Amino acid sequence: MAAGEQEGRDYLQRHRIPELLQRLGALLLYHRPERPREFLIQALGRVKAGKRAEGEYPYLMDEANLAAMFELLDVVGQGHIMPAQYREALKTLGLSTEDLQFGDDVNITLDVFKEEV
Repeated sequence: MAAGEQEGRDYLQRHRIPELLQRLGALLLYHRPERPREFLIQALGRVKAGKRAEGEYPYLMDEANLAAMFELLDVVGQGHIMPAQYREALKTLGLSTEDLQFGDDVNITLDVFKEEV
């Protein structure tokens, strides 16, 4: 791989551009607005405002969606899931699993799941 290409990849990773583009694409497909460019501009505005703590970050799912997803993962109703299940759920949602700091013996509760996702 050429040095310039690696620098480009490092830049994208450092600024988390792939995750941002995945999230924007997911929002676009979920909402399917009539005016997609305007929708994306507004979503980016909400991202900017959310980072400054001036507004709400544009989430794909609300708490009810997250609770339903958790229930699907917690098939026996124990009130928790394993870290491996949690990682797979994040991957399915197109979210990064790089920064996870859960050991394999930790139970992920619904509250933790909602907060982290």
